[in-house]
Amino acid sequence: MSSKTLRIAALAGDGIGPEVMREALKVLAAVGRKFNLSFDVTEAPVGWAGIDAAGKALPDATLELCRRSDAILFGSVGLPDRDPTIPKEERPERAALLRIRKEFGLFANLRPVKLPKALSHSCPLKPERQGDGIDLLVVRELTGGLYFGQPKKTEEITLPDGTRTQRAIDTMVYTTPEIERIAHVAFRAARLRRKKVTSIDKANVLENGILWRETVTRIAKEYPDVTLDHQFVDNAAMQFLLRPTQFDVVLCENLFGDILSDEAAALAGSLGMLPSASLGITAAERTFGFYEPAGGTAPDIAGKNLANPIAQILSSALMLRYSFGLTEAAAAIESAVATVIDQGLRTGDIFNPADPNARRVGTREMGEAIVAAI
Repeated sequence: MSSKTLRIAALAGDGIGPEVMREALKVLAAVGRKFNLSFDVTEAPVGWAGIDAAGKALPDATLELCRRSDAILFGSVGLPDRDPTIPKEERPERAALLRIRKEFGLFANLRPVKLPKALSHSCPLKPERQGDGIDLLVVRELTGGLYFGQPKKTEEITLPDGTRTQRAIDTMVYTTPEIERIAHVAFRAARLRRKKVTSIDKANVLENGILWRETVTRIAKEYPDVTLDHQFVDNAAMQFLLRPTQFDVVLCENLFGDILSDEAAALAGSLGMLPSASLGITAAERTFGFYEPAGGTAPDIAGKNLANPIAQILSSALMLRYSFGLTEAAAAIESAVATVIDQGLRTGDIFNPADPNARRVGTREMGEAIVAAI
């Protein structure tokens, strides 16, 4: 299918990251053999693994590897027990994850949320609220808003009564071009799905929300084949639980997208099932992708062969689709995952002891079964 060698930076990170990354790389190797693809995969430390290896969460060598690569396959970073031991600006989420987003202009996060029929029991909603199936895509702006706006600081102040106290400041900032470019991503994605965008804001109280709604409404006129509606973020959170099947593409700014995408993830039964893609444009004007599972490091189960590797494996499928245009190879991975789910294989997070067809397996066994299905 492709004679070009595809260069991938594999950054497993902390906690369960190395375990699920191991299975994803096995699956990539299998799909490479099936479709005659050439992958040049280089692993490097990041997060606490980077701190332990080179003194910082994003070592210089790791960042340089990412610059030389065509895509980044990422695990997860951060360890709750260790994070408080270093200054907050040096912690993995800020020093590694947020820096990579900025470095490569990764402004668009795509998180597909799909509930397989075989896992309907894992969804916290009653069957009648699941309808014919939950299938939505959260498109989140990733490099603006409260997470990156300045000023951002904690300072000592004196209250009017003379009391000294601390004040924390985070600044929510968006420009029209930032909103325009993420809106285009959402509308283009909707054209490939069910042609509906629901834009999320808080236009009743936030200046950001007003600009967001006005801008998205204007961009929508360029996509007359796509239906647009707007919801306040608090109502959207409720609607995710009451009638999630109403959603197709959900367009959010950074903070709202962070919260709602995790809420949506619960609809699929487990964060361990959900991949994500973060896309952007580098300084060299080439599209670049960063692919990671939706869940965290889960240090309580790390090293115990308990973690669900499917989110990491499906993230590799998104990488093949978005960074390399290998739609058939990506579909092969997704089909293999669906096959093992239909066969009843379950890691602990999606296991239902009441299901006579379900068989509980570990991280390694799940990965091997997906490889076999390919």
